[in-house]
Amino acid sequence: MSFFDKQSDQVGVKICGITQGDQAGQIVALGPDAIGINFWPQSKRYIGFDQARPWLDELNGEVTRIGVFVNADSDEIIRILESGAIDHAQLHGDESIEEVESLLNKGLSVYKALGIKDSAALDNIASYPGDTILLDAYAPSEYGGTGEAFDWNLGRLAIERFTDQKKIILAGGLTPDNVAEAIQQVAPFAVDTASGVESGTPGIKDLDKVKRFIEAVR
Repeated sequence: MSFFDKQSDQVGVKICGITQGDQAGQIVALGPDAIGINFWPQSKRYIGFDQARPWLDELNGEVTRIGVFVNADSDEIIRILESGAIDHAQLHGDESIEEVESLLNKGLSVYKALGIKDSAALDNIASYPGDTILLDAYAPSEYGGTGEAFDWNLGRLAIERFTDQKKIILAGGLTPDNVAEAIQQVAPFAVDTASGVESGTPGIKDLDKVKRFIEAVR
């Protein structure tokens, strides 16, 4: 079952930017609800789909697998989703409302990620179709994974305005040391971290940090 369908009030955990199959298995064993794989070639955590597919297939049914795309061609997103190697697509670029709507209308599981600069930007949440949205720190040229902290006050405002319409995933600078406070202040549906559970090389996770992050959420 996808973590988007979870019935409990427990906050979901997504560990994003995984690049190694052996680490993916070790991370899944620690109990996150979802893992993220970045298919954007300019990302510091990029991995090609063909390279990742063998271990993504092995993890089928063990964890929710989310592919991260940035301004990708719709045909590529459809091809990878229909392969069965990922369960959902996170659109983390400048994708239009119409593109998201088109993919959803094809019965595909996609959701938009938004970099939120200020309270006015929260209006965009209602514009995008679908029942899930990811909120990240505003970084127009980086498209996530920067480690920049998201303004939790904006996150709280988003929850207050859209909690009946959207499942809100909180990202942006979350670490084992601050995620519990972020959850207390914002009360998101789920939290997402990439750089916050690394100790150096992007895409190589610090398993102790992953463990502490999950424990802090729980």
